[in-house]
Formats: sequence, structure tokens, C-alpha cells
Amino acid sequence: MQALWMVLASLFFSTMSVCVKFAATHFNTFELVCYRGAIGTLIMAVICKRKGMSLKTPVPKMHLWRSVVGVTSLAAWFYAIAYLPLATAMTLNYMSGVWVAAFLVGSTIWAGSLQNAKQQIPVALTVMVGFVGVVMILRPTFEQNQWLAGLIGVSSGVIAAMAYLQVAALGREGEPVERTVFYFSLGATVSGAVCMLFTGTSEWVWPQAWLLLPMGILAALGQWCMTRAYNDGATMVVANLQYSGIVFSALFGMFLFGDQIPLIGWAGIIVIVLSAIAATALRSRSAVALPVEDH
Repeated sequence: MQALWMVLASLFFSTMSVCVKFAATHFNTFELVCYRGAIGTLIMAVICKRKGMSLKTPVPKMHLWRSVVGVTSLAAWFYAIAYLPLATAMTLNYMSGVWVAAFLVGSTIWAGSLQNAKQQIPVALTVMVGFVGVVMILRPTFEQNQWLAGLIGVSSGVIAAMAYLQVAALGREGEPVERTVFYFSLGATVSGAVCMLFTGTSEWVWPQAWLLLPMGILAALGQWCMTRAYNDGATMVVANLQYSGIVFSALFGMFLFGDQIPLIGWAGIIVIVLSAIAATALRSRSAVALPVEDH
């Protein structure tokens, strides 16, 4: 049943990305971030109230930094979804698992422990394989003059990895997931609103406008299912099943948007998924906790 929760979470997140791609034809990235955050803030506030959970936090600075990196990653991901094939945008964001491994290897080397550095060699190899996958998946985007969206998609995964590590740090401080997601959503709302002062707002035109509501609801449902999966299931199985979202996104992209990904692009997706799974396994063997992240 726990595995089913993660597959369901991936389906919700993939369906959310469909709403984002449709809505992006009318709303700019910062509007999408703001509206997604506003809906998430309301939902999480209601959940916290029903659980009798206070929104007051003892670690406001940690939440601030988590919001900065999380919202930046979210904005980059939404931009990539708007301009890249859905499966490509999803894969580049999900490469965050490889980037987490890269950060862990880097911190070990920086610490100067030769023994620990040697133990991280298998992880470093998976990271390098993941980078090969990135080159393969970006080649079609360069050929189709989508290089900017491709690079922004890569950055969404890098920054998401930073957000993962911050979520893990908040968990070690005893912060509940609901409060963490609430402040992330609030940060998205405020950041998006501030950016809209400079980028302007779009006129609410149907049917694009109604997509904003399911976008926020699907993100909240995906987060809830993911939390259930990580809380009740085997971490390794659950962490790897999240990549089913790439399959869902590929199907949505082909049937709803007519996405055409060259063979080298599909090969790159497979390489990234396999390297991410390997990195997850190696991190788990090293007893490195896997955090729960919001989209």
C-alpha cells in the first residue's frame, strides 16, 4: 500500500505539471508560483488548524532559507515545463537526487577525510553517469533552440537538491512536515506576488484561469500522498518509485501536447533515472536520510 501512495503522489505531481503547461500559455511563471503558493498556503493552514498545530516556529531563519531555495527551484521548474517537453522538464527536476549525492561527495572531500572520500567513490561514479545523462537530454534542446529552458531546467534540479537538504535539516530540528510545507507555500505566494509587481499580471481568461485551482490542489494531494509513503513505507522502494512520475509525464506529453523527444533524449532520461536510483541506494547504504520535498 505504501508503494501505491508514492505512485499516486507521482501521478498527482505529473497531472499538476499538465495544468502548469496549459496555464503557462496565458500566465507568466511568477503568477503560477504565486497562485500555486496561495492555494497551498490555505490548504496547509486548514490542515494545521485541524491537527491543533501551531504555525509559530522556533526556527524562522531556517524556514526563510528553505523558502528562498525552494521557491527559486519551483519557478525554474515551472519555466522549464512551459518551454520543454513535459518528460524532459520532469527528468531535469528529478535529477535532484543525483545533485544531493554530488553535494554529499563534495562535502566529504572538503572535510579532508581520505577514508570517507574513498567510500564515496561509487557515489561519485553515479554522479558522473548522471551528468552524462544531462548532456544527452540537453542535446536535443540545444538543437531546437531551447537551450535557455534546458539550462533553467537543470538549475531547477540543482536548487531542489539544496531544498532537500534544508528540509532534512528542518526535520532534524523537529519541525513537522505540515508547518514546513505551509511556510514554503507562504514563501511562494509572497515571492510570486512581489515579482508580479515588476512583471505585471495577466487578465483572467477562461479556461486557463480555472487550471490554477487544480494546480494547487493536485500539488497538495501529491505532497500528502508522498508524506504517507515516506512515513509508512520502505524508504528505498518509495524513493525510487517517485520516478514513475517521469513515465506519467512522458505519456501526458505525447498524448496531450504532441511532444517529440529524439532517441538520444529518451536515452538521457533513462541514464538519469538509473543513476538517480543508484545514488539513492548508495546514500541509503551510508545511512543518509532521504527528506520529503514539496513541488
